[in-house]
Amino acid sequence: MKSAIFLTLISLGITSHSLVNAQIPIRELQQNTGISISGEVKDVVGNEFILDDGTGQIIVDVGPRWYHQINVTSGEKITVVGEYDDDDFDAYTIRKNNGEVIQIRQPGSPPPWAGGRHKVK
Repeated sequence: MKSAIFLTLISLGITSHSLVNAQIPIRELQQNTGISISGEVKDVVGNEFILDDGTGQIIVDVGPRWYHQINVTSGEKITVVGEYDDDDFDAYTIRKNNGEVIQIRQPGSPPPWAGGRHKVK
């Protein structure tokens, strides 16, 4: 009897896992202005750096150097707000431990450097 109920729940797609995933209201998803991650800068290459939070590492992309140059250093602890995209984290803002906030771009719109160097106004 228990296995028949379990199979029925599986066939209907009603499992505790799917119920947990369905608990976020759509309006909250639409209001999301980014995900916040914090950690220590491990390595900097151009305008990308590796951020480590103790559980893993991710490459943070802050746009092309020709548009703006970001000054972060290895060992610095920072918080980045942005979005996960194509195996890296695209930054909207960076908050340094000294309180400085670096605005990279606005969420929900194309980056100002989209279209290349000659399209930027």
